[in-house]
Amino acid sequence: MSRKNVIVVGAGIGGLVAAVQLAARGLQVQVLERAGTPGGKMREITLGTHRIDAGPTVLTMRRIFEDIFADAGATLEDYLTLEPLEIIARHAWSEHERLDLFADHERTVDAIGDFAGAAEAKGYRAFRDRARMIYETLETTFIHAPRPSFFGLMKRCGLRGFGGLSGVKPYDSLWDILGDYFKDQRLRQLFGRYSTYCGSSAFQAPATLMLIAHAEQQGVWSVAGGMQQVASALAQLAEKHGASIEYHQEVVEILTEHGHSSGVRLANGDVRAADAVVVNADPAALSQGRLGKGASRAVPPIRPAGRSLSAMTWCLSAETQGFPLARHNVFFGRDYAAELDDVFKHARLPRNGTVYVCAQDRGIGESSSLHGTERLLLLLNAPPIGDKHRFDAAEIAQSEERVFSHLEHCGLRVLRTPENCQVTTPTEFERFFPATGGALYGQAYHGWTAAFKRPASRTRIPRLYLAGGSTHPGAGIPMAAVSGRLAAASLIEDLDSS
Repeated sequence: MSRKNVIVVGAGIGGLVAAVQLAARGLQVQVLERAGTPGGKMREITLGTHRIDAGPTVLTMRRIFEDIFADAGATLEDYLTLEPLEIIARHAWSEHERLDLFADHERTVDAIGDFAGAAEAKGYRAFRDRARMIYETLETTFIHAPRPSFFGLMKRCGLRGFGGLSGVKPYDSLWDILGDYFKDQRLRQLFGRYSTYCGSSAFQAPATLMLIAHAEQQGVWSVAGGMQQVASALAQLAEKHGASIEYHQEVVEILTEHGHSSGVRLANGDVRAADAVVVNADPAALSQGRLGKGASRAVPPIRPAGRSLSAMTWCLSAETQGFPLARHNVFFGRDYAAELDDVFKHARLPRNGTVYVCAQDRGIGESSSLHGTERLLLLLNAPPIGDKHRFDAAEIAQSEERVFSHLEHCGLRVLRTPENCQVTTPTEFERFFPATGGALYGQAYHGWTAAFKRPASRTRIPRLYLAGGSTHPGAGIPMAAVSGRLAAASLIEDLDSS
């Protein structure tokens, strides 16, 4: 095994975790990344002297990362400083309608009771219990399973485990099932938003996605120095075990020989041979032939119509007034169904969309006071059409006017200037992540079978593997990390048996 050479294409979280796992097992690992830094979607931009997280902004499911570092003979605390948040997120519907969710479950129950009444607080307890049951049922049988199927899931669950899913009918949408727990439409909207964490609509996504609520309730952490530190830590750990990471190296073709992957060709013409290849990119890049015609058969064709959400983001250095920002804030639009129809049905920016604001200089705990300029990331969900539509200045300006007017309606005024603001549209996200249209989460989880159709670690081409948030088990930093572990485990198993 120590003589085997593996190439990892892409230094996103999935690729980096695969590299760590493989290098720690003694394989020779080369990571080739076309950007100048690790992280993939976990990107960072610079505005003047400010570094701003421009991708994921929060870390959940800490135990997954503790296990990854432990597998490599290290501890997470040796590489990262994680700070637990007391307020998971602050939510607003208007200047006078606000609700905080807390890491302390009982504080959340009390807050919901004060906001919407005792019946809704009771509904939240029941919702929380069901989310926990679903998560515990699916954690080993689905999330960490290499290639799950519905019947395989039922077999692994057994009669006892199936009880965790029995209260959720396979065809129920998340939105429908939330109606069983919450009569207040604002709460239904709040917890329905969890489907957007994997780029989907609550009206089309399965009710099993309520498990995301349980994952979040187990703890939310900020990362000292910014989220980019997670990618940097994984890169350091991989290099400590002998992996090499080369930046500004674009792979343009996956090479095959005798029916299996045999290496890669770079944009500069260089050829690198390998015994196996892990691709940390959207599977659509393979199926569309972006990595060579020979590799296009590795995964089934991926329909653009099934893409997940994209986004329009604003990275800002600005002063704020009015609304007492926490670190994570959500400003809901008036009509959630219309908002998601705008994006998924009409392929346009929402006319009155929900806006997420990450105030990256806000302190730990409940302190919301801050004076002077602060770093902000604003995110508006957008259609994944960056490969066929260019968002021009007028369209961006119109959306910006709606976004900041909505924030003012909720009591937040942002004193922004053009020179201290950088906008990213689905067009740029398509350029960053080719063949996606700017979709940030792979395929949407629409319909109860969607999760089982997501590409798994192994492809149709032997010794060619997939890792990343667009593959099983799904989107988000923890799931991308799990995909890297699954890819490494599948690769090692195959090499051991060959």
